[in-house]
Amino acid sequence: MSTFCMIAAAAENNALGKDNDLLWHLPDDFKRFKKLTTGHSIIMGRKTYESFPKPLPNRRHIIITRDENYKVDFDECVVVNSLLEALELCKLESLSYIIGGGEIYSQAEKFSNKIELTRVHSTFEDADTYFPDIDYKKWNLIFEHHHPADARHKYAFTYLTYSRIDV
Repeated sequence: MSTFCMIAAAAENNALGKDNDLLWHLPDDFKRFKKLTTGHSIIMGRKTYESFPKPLPNRRHIIITRDENYKVDFDECVVVNSLLEALELCKLESLSYIIGGGEIYSQAEKFSNKIELTRVHSTFEDADTYFPDIDYKKWNLIFEHHHPADARHKYAFTYLTYSRIDV
């Protein structure tokens, strides 16, 4: 069975970003993202893909867009026109990651088995993109690790891993 995992860093108010950029710089979270997603397919919306200077190494990028003429000139990138099409491409993989943005997370929650959430311990009122609320009746917290603020991390944050509760 395929596992679809939503992976995100979100503030206490679920803020993800503004103007197609993150609201914080957390080097240890970037390292964790790289470690978890390397070697797997990553599913994202067009705007999330366009926020990268180039494709992330050692990952297949599945880019969702409504634009049927959208093209990307990198072999590791596949363009599809719906989340269902993206999920279908990954159905034989043991694990694939859904990396955003907000609209993709909202669509993907019902298809996901796992959430890797970095909870940034602050709120950002000027964000324009948000992670969906987690329905704790459907998700079980299975791992938690706190990272304090320090010289390299302006904000404290906590890694949270959730698994879908079978109902």
